[in-house]
Amino acid sequence: MKKNWPILVVDDEDVMCESMAAWLREDGYRVDTAPNGQQAVELAKSTDYAICFVDLKMPGGMDGIETMMEIHRVRPEASVIIITAYATVDTAIQAMKEGAQEYIVKPCNPQEISMLVSRILKLKKLQSENAILRKKLTRQYRHHDVITKNPRMEEILALTQEIASLRSTVLIRGESGTGKELIARAVHFSGNRAEKPFIVVSCAALTETLLESELFGYEKGAFTGATGQVKGKFELADGGTIFLDEIGDISPKLQADLLRVLQERRFYRVGGNEEVQVDVRIIAATNKNLPQEVQQGKFREDLYYRLNVIEIRLPALRERLEDIPLLAEHFVQRISSELGKEVHGISPAALKVLMAHDWPGNVRELENVIERAIVTCRNGMLDEQDFSWLQRANPQQNWEIPDVPLGELERRAIVAALERKHGNVKEASAALGIDRSTLYDKLKRYEISH
Repeated sequence: MKKNWPILVVDDEDVMCESMAAWLREDGYRVDTAPNGQQAVELAKSTDYAICFVDLKMPGGMDGIETMMEIHRVRPEASVIIITAYATVDTAIQAMKEGAQEYIVKPCNPQEISMLVSRILKLKKLQSENAILRKKLTRQYRHHDVITKNPRMEEILALTQEIASLRSTVLIRGESGTGKELIARAVHFSGNRAEKPFIVVSCAALTETLLESELFGYEKGAFTGATGQVKGKFELADGGTIFLDEIGDISPKLQADLLRVLQERRFYRVGGNEEVQVDVRIIAATNKNLPQEVQQGKFREDLYYRLNVIEIRLPALRERLEDIPLLAEHFVQRISSELGKEVHGISPAALKVLMAHDWPGNVRELENVIERAIVTCRNGMLDEQDFSWLQRANPQQNWEIPDVPLGELERRAIVAALERKHGNVKEASAALGIDRSTLYDKLKRYEISH
């Protein structure tokens, strides 16, 4: 027990004040006393008291409730215990409502006081240790929202610091859900463009025509419905960074347009005759094997080399198993807070289940799995049974296959996933274990609306 946490006793009765102080000093605590609220607040301004015992009825000036509120104003973390000889339900309710941690009645029992102080300080010690540990873990394992202790990931994060203030184009490669956008943000916000815009464009989500307008903007009358000039994402990102996600899915025409932007940092708006010049850093990401796409004639070789000035390859989650406990704990804390559900952690047995999973959807899939477990959890701790459905979803099971064409089976699986995820393509792709661009292709092929 940390005996040097100071305690303040506030009471206008000298005998009561000194006797309580003497009891606490016998237990080894440092104790100050004050005869009224004004002196108590002045003492609190100069000393960070862990606990303040405050008498409810004090003649003249501030009463106990007012004193407590003023102490909390200067020392929000202090635990205030109201003491009174006149115990009523109304005063108890008022004291607790205004922030009192406890409410005790005179004459005070020294043994009860000792037990009460010991209990409060044990809780404060635990909270302090947790806060220190959380800060230590944050400093050690968290870098620009990327949580890791994997050596390869730490090398990547060190590289993001080295290249942050360069204008060189970066190509981030990795499976869907590995955190490509987080790495792009780490590059941007670590460098001299951090105060400028960071603009994200998903190249797989739009048709060629819409993506062209999205990237470069358009002039009034460029097409039906173009009632005025609209700036594109490249202009909006001027001075900052544009992140082109799923770059491997753009059309041959846009590949040519993008090549010119990379070479000259100039372009024309759709329907425009005036060149627009921008100072923008380009970070691109893909889950495709671009060298293979180049060999197959699906991606321009010159554009690939322009994009691939600095390449970052992200490992899959199954290659960084040591990060699963860290990520799981982070998601439990964040998601339980967002959902307003009291779930305080995850058991070793549950972590064993998560470590054994293959994670085709990587970190994004892990986040979705944790959210589902929190929603259905009936205890304050995620346990093995909260992930039983994940074990049952093992692809090695013997499924009963209906006698229908393979394409129809795939179409049904996509429709079912979209229904479960309420039309959210990002979550549906993670549930299916495929990337978003692949899912968009299949939506078009099977003419599935979402």
